[in-house]
Amino acid sequence: MPALSATSMPSLPETQARLLDALLAGGALPTARAAALLRDAGAVSAARRLQVYRNNVQASLRAALEAVYPVVARLVGAACFADVARRFIPAHPSRSGNLHDFGRELPDFLRVLPALDALPYLGDVAALEWACHEVYHEADDIAFDPAALAEVPVARQPALRLALQPAARFVESPYPVLAIWQANQPDDTADAPVVRLDQGGVQLVVARRDFDIEFRLLGAAEACWLRALADRRPLAEAVVAALDIDPAFDFGTVLARHLRLGTFCRAWLPAESGNREGASNASHPAHSTHSAGAPHSTRATQEASA
Repeated sequence: MPALSATSMPSLPETQARLLDALLAGGALPTARAAALLRDAGAVSAARRLQVYRNNVQASLRAALEAVYPVVARLVGAACFADVARRFIPAHPSRSGNLHDFGRELPDFLRVLPALDALPYLGDVAALEWACHEVYHEADDIAFDPAALAEVPVARQPALRLALQPAARFVESPYPVLAIWQANQPDDTADAPVVRLDQGGVQLVVARRDFDIEFRLLGAAEACWLRALADRRPLAEAVVAALDIDPAFDFGTVLARHLRLGTFCRAWLPAESGNREGASNASHPAHSTHSAGAPHSTRATQEASA
């Protein structure tokens, strides 16, 4: 292909698009279009140099995916995971300067991949792994002080809102994905129990305490209550929603459990007439973040539902 003249040089966005297409998707035409932008280097052709660079990019992104989804990689095997990554990377390229953001779409990608129809639980296992990844790297808030609830007037308690910790994610699946995750850890032994898909699904909150990931199992009504609070609904509405699921829902016990676990970081009342929302905060927590260089915890704990 002849070299481009100064007058025919593509714009910077077009140049970047050509290079990304060649590096992520590959193929003869994208490679040729990108190679035309490169200077002649003698014995090694532009297409060959692009291929070396493409291999490095693909290997780096595949390694990043495997670091976030080690259980998925173990379940499908190295060759299959490499093929999944090869399909996933051009479909969902990294669009952030932070590599921690790459791979978010993999759970949904796995759910619709025909080659994995025999593993219907795989997307939900991936969702659990992504939740662990996000929770570990999420900002941290101090736990809400339960003593502050005493400052809320009784008449206004039904309107109270409770905010969940930033480092908390809901995971729900009709499959026993937590048991599958636990049975496929690197330190697992050959004596690990067999997981049956018909043993039931799971609802849980993935949370973090210090540098340890915790799995907090939830009952159906408890999960409904927490999700309502996460949606900024008033405490009374959240309780009613939980009672619709289970008339035996024990609000006092469940609230005490999550106050003990530090599930909440803030409580506030909606604005009264003449006041802006948040003026009646029951707590004003400090905000902190983990160091980017902190080592990932290798221990996960499980906390059963009340």
